[in-house]
Amino acid sequence: MKSLSIACVMLSLASTGLAEKVTDSAAQHNWPHWRGPLANGVAPYADPPIEWSQDSNIKWKVALPGKGSSSPIVWDNRIFILTAIKTDREGTAKDPPDSRDADAPPRFNPFHIERPTHYYQFVVLCFDRRGGELLWKQVACEVVPHEGLHGDNSYASGSPTTDGRYLYVSFGSQGVYCYDMQGQLQWKRDLGDMRTRMSFGEASTPVLHDETLIVMWDHEEQSMIYSLDAATGETRWEQPRDEPTNWSTPLVVEQDGRWQVVANGTNRVRSYDLESGALIWECGGQTKNAIPSPVSTAGLVFCMSNRGGNAVYAMPLDATGDITDSDRIAWHRDQGAPYVQSPLLYGDRLYMTSSNRAILSCLDAATGEPLINRKRLQDARAFYASPVGAADRIYLVGRKGTCLVLKNRPKLEVLATNKLDDPIDATPALVGRELFLRSQGHLYCIKQD
Repeated sequence: MKSLSIACVMLSLASTGLAEKVTDSAAQHNWPHWRGPLANGVAPYADPPIEWSQDSNIKWKVALPGKGSSSPIVWDNRIFILTAIKTDREGTAKDPPDSRDADAPPRFNPFHIERPTHYYQFVVLCFDRRGGELLWKQVACEVVPHEGLHGDNSYASGSPTTDGRYLYVSFGSQGVYCYDMQGQLQWKRDLGDMRTRMSFGEASTPVLHDETLIVMWDHEEQSMIYSLDAATGETRWEQPRDEPTNWSTPLVVEQDGRWQVVANGTNRVRSYDLESGALIWECGGQTKNAIPSPVSTAGLVFCMSNRGGNAVYAMPLDATGDITDSDRIAWHRDQGAPYVQSPLLYGDRLYMTSSNRAILSCLDAATGEPLINRKRLQDARAFYASPVGAADRIYLVGRKGTCLVLKNRPKLEVLATNKLDDPIDATPALVGRELFLRSQGHLYCIKQD
């Protein structure tokens, strides 16, 4: 290692142990993390538009430089977003991992991913929520990345997070950064270089709880989970993980007065003590390429994955030890799991799309019984953005720019089909009466005229 996150919603709040913390703060009226103030995709006090198009209900639209699929986050009148800008400045491609061992076989590269030779700027942008003006821009670093990328990924896929005082950003191998709300750098950390599976790239968002910042570091060498002091960036604890490359963001959740960090993974779902990093419990059963982030309610945590199979598990937060294949598992299903997207937990309903396809399931969170069982959605084909919810509605944004708005009900009821001529992979942010969308080239503020 180198040196130096309305009744059914409030029920969900209470059951995850977040009620007191969130209710006593401004977080519930903002979107401080890519999965929202409750870390489950729900904005408890938002009421965004149901309908929009290229010509209606677009309050403002601004062009974004570079490329990124990180989601926007919002605090009061500031919107924060990350991007990576390829420059004209050329350098030298970094040596591939195999070059360190002359006897190592060539690295498997079926996607023909090339190592970059240009410098990239890793950039933090802050926009004014009221009119879309750029308030500040900070270039965190300018380097030649050591690895290439899958064509659907970017060098800015993890999202920022904030508590309204400071902004926390992870560019993974390019460093972890803390800024104040005016864009002044407070600290930075270099945790080394990741070696991702087939050079697919990186995409995990840091998670903030009080004065602790959790950073996942799962890759093809020694995987780790880090707990950093949010004020200084210094390590509080670190734990090695027996995991290959994953792209999931962990969940911090309270059970019986003890805060846990639940991390999805290909080999195991694991829960760590937030204070000490000690392993509390673990559970096998996931598939390759664990990407969806956990969600939690009523003493259960839900983890899922879809690569070479389907795995949806409900596990008790009061578990200890290894509960793989035991009767401690509340329920599990082997159908309908998402691949890239994380699930939406709206009250006692768990929404997810099958793989990346426009096939929707809604499960009873307590029992796992399907309320909507793999129903095909019309007018959409594929999703990378995770579903979000507000005002008893579900928002599903497709990769081609189509957004379906559904009723939060145990049957499929489409309220609107909205289309933008702009590809979208980033998850929306919902705040007040506005919805913020990041496309491949623009940031939109959608509000009823």
